[in-house]
Amino acid sequence: MGLRSDGNSEAEGVTLMERLSDHQSGSIFSDFDTRLQILDDVFSEISYSLSLIKKYWGGKELVMMAFCVSGFILGTWDIGIGEISSGGDYDRWGIMGDESGFLHMKDLALIVSLLSLICWLGFVVMLWNSYPIMRENMLYLLIGMGFILFGFIRAHAENPDFPTEAGLSSWTWVIIANLIMLFLSSFVVRRAVVETRDIHVQRKHAHPDPRLVDRAWKDHSLFSWNIAIAVWIVFLNISFWSSAHSIAPSPGNLDFSFSLVMIHVFTGIVATFLLLTIVWFPEFMLGATEARIQSSRAREVSGEEIKPKKVQQGKCPVCNQNTSATMDDGGNITIPCEIEGCRGKGTVGSECKECGQRIPTRLVCINCGSNTPIGGHFGRVEAW
Repeated sequence: MGLRSDGNSEAEGVTLMERLSDHQSGSIFSDFDTRLQILDDVFSEISYSLSLIKKYWGGKELVMMAFCVSGFILGTWDIGIGEISSGGDYDRWGIMGDESGFLHMKDLALIVSLLSLICWLGFVVMLWNSYPIMRENMLYLLIGMGFILFGFIRAHAENPDFPTEAGLSSWTWVIIANLIMLFLSSFVVRRAVVETRDIHVQRKHAHPDPRLVDRAWKDHSLFSWNIAIAVWIVFLNISFWSSAHSIAPSPGNLDFSFSLVMIHVFTGIVATFLLLTIVWFPEFMLGATEARIQSSRAREVSGEEIKPKKVQQGKCPVCNQNTSATMDDGGNITIPCEIEGCRGKGTVGSECKECGQRIPTRLVCINCGSNTPIGGHFGRVEAW
């Protein structure tokens, strides 16, 4: 788990945090048909993710969303200006040079445009600084956004009424842009997050009791996060299409639609909220334990070898059944804490990381009830 928005470690409140496995699942769909249980599970996980956002988002996330909303409003503001609704100067374009269209806008339009750029720069800088282990993946997502925006601009340049009566060439730009986004989001970002999650669970939540391991896998589910990526891409397409479509016709034919602008602003704000969630959630889940979120192949290329820990399972010296004691390559023996209700564990003779009680040097076998020294669970010298 990572850091909260207020800078405090999540570990400080981990006992108060509800796990996904503890979150109550509804039965709205399964009451109609048991085969629809998967829908109840989906809505339960989405509800759990929203509860985490409500609990752990703080001032930092609110400031980023404020930058986002301000950037959209300032970037589309045209009331009392008329720069956008009039179509601007058809013969001027670009942002550099004395004859650039950007520098020949009306003064008030230029001011709100610059303020909008400042807001978006503030949003990106805060996003970059707030979630360090997701920086590389955040960059891939922003690149994908740029491709989708470029695709719709090119499509509308060829056909201002896109997608009405659009030819194959116009659709090609949008399709290729979305394929690039699909590759970056699914095969790069998603793979990196999923494989880092897998390594995290295998390393940090290894336990001889398979029920606890299964619970750890459920607690680290990324299903709702995957849904957020898919919905984010849909809203991006709607937002970029509506923005390009509203100003695509030439000034003489421009029938400016404020409804399209409102669609652009609303879907854009939702898409930005989803982007913030997509970047925040892996950082929240893995931020305190991982240096970077990468795929296994990327770790291999960068020289970060992932060596699975060799753990020897203890066996009762009386009945020869497996016990909860484990020993690593260095000879360190770890057992679960014997205090009722505590889920911690530690090496023999040390203090439990959860409750602070000392880990015992003897272990009771749950199969035969014998109370034997821990060392005897890893081979014994036969008496002659």
